[in-house]
Amino acid sequence: MPRRRREQEHENHERWLVSYADFITLLFAFFVVMYSISSINEGKYKILSETLVGVFNQPDRSVNPIPIGDERPRTSTPDQELLSEQDKQQMAIADPKQSLESISAQVSDAFADLIASKQLNVSGNELWVEIELNSSLLFPSGDAIPSDEAFEIIERIAKILAPYRNPIHVEGFTDNQPIRSPRFPSNWELSTARAASIVQLLASDGVSPSRLAAVGYGEFQPIADNDTLEGRARNRRVVLVISRNLEVRRSVSGVGSANAQPDAALERAGTQTAQPISN
Repeated sequence: MPRRRREQEHENHERWLVSYADFITLLFAFFVVMYSISSINEGKYKILSETLVGVFNQPDRSVNPIPIGDERPRTSTPDQELLSEQDKQQMAIADPKQSLESISAQVSDAFADLIASKQLNVSGNELWVEIELNSSLLFPSGDAIPSDEAFEIIERIAKILAPYRNPIHVEGFTDNQPIRSPRFPSNWELSTARAASIVQLLASDGVSPSRLAAVGYGEFQPIADNDTLEGRARNRRVVLVISRNLEVRRSVSGVGSANAQPDAALERAGTQTAQPISN
C-alpha cells in the first residue's frame, strides 16, 4: 500500500508581528511613565523625598533629598552662618519671655509683606506668641499636602525658631463646610493632617522635633462668621503657637489658642520650671 504523503505545514511569516506588538506596548507604557514623571506635583515629590530621608537616615549612612530645580538641599540644622557663636549661646539660654519677644519681632520683620496683605498675623503676650497663617498660603483646597509656597514660608519661619528652646505646637482649623473623602472623613482629620504636615516641615528645616506637637480643632473654633465667604476664609487657618514653657503649651493646647486667656492659672504655669527641651 503506498505511503500517504504528509502535507507540509505552511510557514508563518508573520510571527514577528507578535514581538512587534509587545515592543509597541512597552514603548507606549514607557512614554506614559515619562509623562507622569514630568507632570509630578512638586510638593508631593518633596514630601516623599523627605519621608524617605527620615526612614533611611541612620548613623554613618545618610541619604540627602534630591534637590528640585535651583532649590538648596535641606539640612538638619538651621542656617545660622550670620550669627556669632556668642549670639547662638545667648539665644539658647535666653529667658523664655525674652525669646518670645525676639521671635515676635523677627517674624514681624521677615513677613511684613504678608502681614500687610492680612495673610499672616503675629500676636501674643508674655506667655505665648501666635503666628497665624491663612490656609490658602499653605495648602490646596481640601488637601493636606503643602503647596510649593508653603515650603518657602515654613523654611523662613523655621530659621527664626530653630535657635530657641521654646516649645511649639501647631493648630489646624477649618470652616464649617463638610468634607467627606476616603482620606478625610471630616474636618477634624483635615485640620489635624494639615497641622502635622507643618510640624514635619518645621522638623525637616532644623527645629528640634522634641519641641513640636500638632493638634486639629476642625470647624469648632471659628474666629469669624461662617455664613460669609470672607469669614470662612479667615476660619481656614494654621496657627503656630510658641509657648514660654511646656506647662503653658499644655494649657494653651488644651483649649486652643483662640480660647486661651493669660489668666492667673496660666501665669502660674508660666513661672513654673517645666521639663527642659533639648535641641
